[in-house]
This record gives sequence, structure tokens and C-alpha cells, in this order.
Amino acid sequence: MCGIVGYVGSKEVVPVILEGLRRLEYRGYDSAGIAVGTKGQEKLSIRRAPGKLKNIEEVLRKEPLTGTYGIGHTRWATHGRPTEENAHPHRDCTGRIVVVHNGIVENYIELKRELTAQGHKFVTETDTEIIAHLIEQVLKTAEEAGAPMALEVAVRHAVKRLTGAFALGVLSSLEPDKMVAARFGPPVVIGIGEDSEGRGEYFVASDVPGILHHTRNIVFLNDGDMAILTLGGVTFTDFDGNVVERAVQRITWDPVQAEKGGFRHFMLKEIWEQPRAIRDTTLGRISLDSGQVFLNEMAIPAEELARMTSINIAACGTSWHAALAGKYMIERLARIPVEVDYASEYRYRDPIADPNALGMLITQSGETADTLAAQREMIALGSKTVAICNVVGAMITRDANGTIYTHAGPEIGVASTKAFTSQICALFLFAMHLAQVRGTLQPEESRKLVEELSQIPAKIEQMIERVSRRCERLAKVFCNSRDFLYLGRGIHFPMALEGALKLKEISYIHAEGYPAGEMKHGPNALIDETLPVVVLATQDASDSGSRLRYEKTLSNVQEVTARSGRVIAIAVEGQEDLAQLVEHVISIPKAPELLLPLLEIVPLQLLAYHIAVRRGCDVDQPRNLAKSVTVE
Repeated sequence: MCGIVGYVGSKEVVPVILEGLRRLEYRGYDSAGIAVGTKGQEKLSIRRAPGKLKNIEEVLRKEPLTGTYGIGHTRWATHGRPTEENAHPHRDCTGRIVVVHNGIVENYIELKRELTAQGHKFVTETDTEIIAHLIEQVLKTAEEAGAPMALEVAVRHAVKRLTGAFALGVLSSLEPDKMVAARFGPPVVIGIGEDSEGRGEYFVASDVPGILHHTRNIVFLNDGDMAILTLGGVTFTDFDGNVVERAVQRITWDPVQAEKGGFRHFMLKEIWEQPRAIRDTTLGRISLDSGQVFLNEMAIPAEELARMTSINIAACGTSWHAALAGKYMIERLARIPVEVDYASEYRYRDPIADPNALGMLITQSGETADTLAAQREMIALGSKTVAICNVVGAMITRDANGTIYTHAGPEIGVASTKAFTSQICALFLFAMHLAQVRGTLQPEESRKLVEELSQIPAKIEQMIERVSRRCERLAKVFCNSRDFLYLGRGIHFPMALEGALKLKEISYIHAEGYPAGEMKHGPNALIDETLPVVVLATQDASDSGSRLRYEKTLSNVQEVTARSGRVIAIAVEGQEDLAQLVEHVISIPKAPELLLPLLEIVPLQLLAYHIAVRRGCDVDQPRNLAKSVTVE
């Protein structure tokens, strides 16, 4: 959840770190800090500030730092208030060791008592500070025993005392031009590059965008890995000091993709990027001639996939909404039962072992702690697992039997948009692939569906500017509302949940998604002339089930209007009967029932965006939230 960037090389370190932290500020923006060193310097120099990164930049303008190695941190607070005192990096008693940390140390109270008894003085409310003192104590004990210890050895001793989750970056002025990184839970990536004169330079970060502008050669640490970075290169070991081999991966993202590109916010840019993201997710995976879907990344033979008796999907947040939509797609096309769990709850419901059940995990980052834990539980129960992920080489992909990469590119806005539509697209491809290997989808229907899928990006491009203007006008009307209700039936109910989540995430308006058919069982009590009700009232006129659902939804609309509720309807072009019933209609192009979510989610995203802008909210960095939830 926090952002970490470290550097060892020949460049001036401060600009390198600040540039990386800017690209990782979406991971945390409660406070920020930086520590740098040079050879011969007795103590590492530190600057910290509460609030967003601009505050530490102002501190550095007034009190500049120089150095050739260093580390920086932007914080999402877990232990301790977001103050300068609690900002990372944290020091030991001597000021020679500094630590930055992403994660939670669960046994920090116990360790703090032990270290206090040994004479250590603590100055912060954080769990992280104890790590610096623990390393200090290990080094002190070794020196007193007449066996001085290298920094990386001390870090190995220290991490074995920690319970919880951690990604660490550690520096010591006693060993200049060296950095030690360790991972157990939250992600750590190592960058390997060269400066303009061909000299090696090495980077640590908590996410790829933080260092991608310097190098595309990335190593993803596994749980239990450490990396020791020096001017001579990088060594990888486990926590016992055994050298391990880790593959360098070439990242193909363009760093420019992570810039705003003229848009006011990253979120708006990423909404507009959805046609490209959907195209890239389908690229090379469909044949318009035969209707076949090719998922070559799945190392599960077709005959084994066909024998699966059920599917269990686990995900969090927006990815959970994608999973719910995927359930409708898979069950409709492949005729196999699907269960969807919140990943954070999966382990705690004592799931039943079934080697014939396929486990599926959905996560943008591939590093979501709860989703990784759910995957481990599925594997322990004997299930093979498939991951839907946006980050090549992420932790979840390494333990999966197959991965469907979404190819959305870097998503910087905390509120997920293009990652969500790419996940929906990947789930549709998986549903078709599974249906084809199970023989539940005829070739002609396959051809029609892949053709319709290939047209979705153009349909979004066709409507997005018009819909954005419409949502901007609606934002003026509804931006001061205290509550919103979102309604949908069938596969459109998950889109109602996602629309409500988007609004509450970035505008801080209370919003609730509900199955339209459940209105009589409670939500009707909420409806009055002040309540905006967003209704997913789309239909596929060629589908009898969709027509029936639409007719029932019209009845729900009438329930709302009869109680003076203010309806905003998302409808397919040409639905004149609906236009006569409601106050506001946002039209989208026609599409098959299972593909309508890819279109109808766009106005829901844009409505949330324009309302949040109108209310003066920080769209890209909403309060109390971070992009990647890497602790439980």
C-alpha cells in the first residue's frame, strides 16, 4: 500500500527517488520521506513531511540533500497518525541505519518491549521503527561478540523475528552504496539498468511504474527473498542466506502510458483508454473466422478443463464485481456452476476440498494479500488455479497453473476503470474458451459472439464523448445529493454494485447497489424526492431472457417514480418506452446481453467522475484508500 523507491548508482539520488515516488504516490499519500547517503558520511540524511509528496518537495527545496544512494517512501498509514514524526524512513538509535516498510508487523508490541528493555529509545507510534532498532541490536550483539556482521546478514536475522507482512528497504551509513530489500507479502521489484556512461545502476521499488522510466529490466522478488544491491550488481538470497536465481523480465509498458496525456486526471484518461485496453486483451486470442478463443497461457489441458465440475472465484473490491459478472458469463455459456467469494472471507468459511473444482483469482496488481491467501487455500485443497492479472510476473501468476493477462497497462487512479473492463473481457474470453472445450457453445454462436466482442471498443469510442458531456450535466444536478441507489438485474446487478462503489470511492457520497427485484424487501423505504436512483435498464431485444428481465426492471422503475424518486436510467439506444417514464436517460449502443456490461459501466464511471470533480474531491487519490491492498 505504501510506495518505496531506492537507488544505488552514480547519479544524484534525490531526483531519481522523487521522480519514482511521484509515479507511486497512488500507493499512499499520508506522508513522505527520503534518506540519502554518500561515502564517508557518518549518518544518513533524512527529510520527511506529512501530507502529499509536494510537501516533502518543498522541504527539500529549503533543505537540499545530495548523495549517490538512498531510499524514499510515500505512506498509507496503518500504525500511527500521518505526521512528520511517523513518516518513513525510520532510524535506529545511532542514526546510521534507516528502514522503509510496506506492510504490518503484527508482533511489534512484543518486540518493542524487548528492545526497550535493552535500552533502545523509540520516538514514533509506528510498527516500522522497531525494525531499524532490531537490526541495530543484531549488529551490536555481533560486534560485542567479536564477530562483526554485514548489513544483509543482520537483516536476515531481523526478518526472522517479524510476524506479519513486510516489504523492506534498508540502508546503513556503515556500508555506503549498499541497499538491502526483503519481501514477505507485499510486492518488491528490483530494476537493473545502466546510466548514460554504461555504468550499472540498481533500483528497488514497490511497483513497476516507480522505476520504469529508468529501466525495463525487472526482477520480481518472491516471498522469502532478499536482494542485496551494490555498485557491483545485485545478489538474491533467501532468508537463510542461500543464493537463489531470479529471472529478469523485460517490461513492455511504455512509461508515457503512466502520464496524464493532457487529461485532467488519471482516472479520466483511464476511462478513455478502455477501448484500447479491451482490444489489447482480446488481441491474438480470438479468430473471427472460426469463432475460436485461444488462451495459450493456461497450462491446463483442454480435456482436464472439460472435466472440471465447478469453479470457485475469489477477488476483492472491483475485481469481485468483475467475478460476479463472470459467474453469469461462465454459467450461461459453459453450463458449469460458479461460486464467487470475497477473497478476504474465503479461508474463513472452511471451504470444502474438491480437486475437480477450478480455482480462479482476479486481481489487477497480482499482489493483493487476501487474494494471494485465497489462492494458497485453493491449492492446499487440491484445486488447480487460474489467475486474471494485469501485471506480468506478479506473485499470483507464479503459483497459478495459468494466467490470463489483461494487458490494460499501468492504472494509476485508485478507482479502477480500465482494469475492470479488461477483467470483464478476460472473463468473457475464459467463459467462451471453457464452453468450447466442454462443447456447450456451437461454432455459429461462437463466431457471432467474437464478432460482437471485437466491435465493443469501437462502440465505446463512438459513445464516450457524448456520454461524458451528458454525465457532466447530470453532475451539476446531483452533486449535492447525500445518497444514491443503484439497481440492476441479472448480469447488470454487479454493474450496479460497481457503479455505487465508484461513486462512494471518489465523491464520498453514500451509495448502495441492489438487485432491482429486491426493492420491495427494504430499499423502497429509502425512496423520496431527494434520492437519485440509477437503474441499469438495458436489454438485448434478440434475447428472450433479456426482454423478460427488462420488463421486470420497468416495473421497478415505476415503483421508484411512484414514490417521487429521481431516476437516471442507463438504456440501449431506441428504448422509447423508458424515455417516457423517467427524468434522465443515458443511451448506450446495442450489444448481446453478456457484453452489455462493457458498455453500461462507462456512463457509471463517468457519472462518478464528474460528480467527484464537481464536489472538489481528489479523484485520483481519494482519502483513506490506496491502489494496491498488500496487507490483510
